[in-house]
Amino acid sequence: MHSRPTLLLNIFDVAAQLYREHFRSSEILRKPYLAVAVQVIAAETDVAARRLFTTPQQRFLRLIRNQPVELLPPVDSMDPLWQYGERAAVEDKLGAAIVGSNATVKAGLEKLVGKTGADEVIVVTDTYEHADRLASYRRVAEIAKLIEAGPIMAVGA
Repeated sequence: MHSRPTLLLNIFDVAAQLYREHFRSSEILRKPYLAVAVQVIAAETDVAARRLFTTPQQRFLRLIRNQPVELLPPVDSMDPLWQYGERAAVEDKLGAAIVGSNATVKAGLEKLVGKTGADEVIVVTDTYEHADRLASYRRVAEIAKLIEAGPIMAVGA
């Protein structure tokens, strides 16, 4: 994993801590409530998930190139598509993503919730094929049932 996501999570940890420390209750919200959005792609294997993940990678690559950002089919490798600086920018932007098999995604979600204390995880999945997106959401829903954490993770399609 690229080193910047660690920095991003550390900054987010500080922001989450400050939010909780300085929270002031209201009639609407009596205690702090932290929702965290994260890109998640779950597939049968880590390799299959990483291939599907090339779709959001291509999307962000096109965004930084000021090109149309429609979803593109996954590719076997991003290496021929990006320059070094572009790769770093894409990895920096998408580095906190959780991508892999059920076991990998479960470990990633547990780490995210453990580090942030999130009350809710908002899962975002960009895949080219709608069926892959639904399959990923179904996997994440099953994984969420297995995670023993205080917060409840809601998953929707």
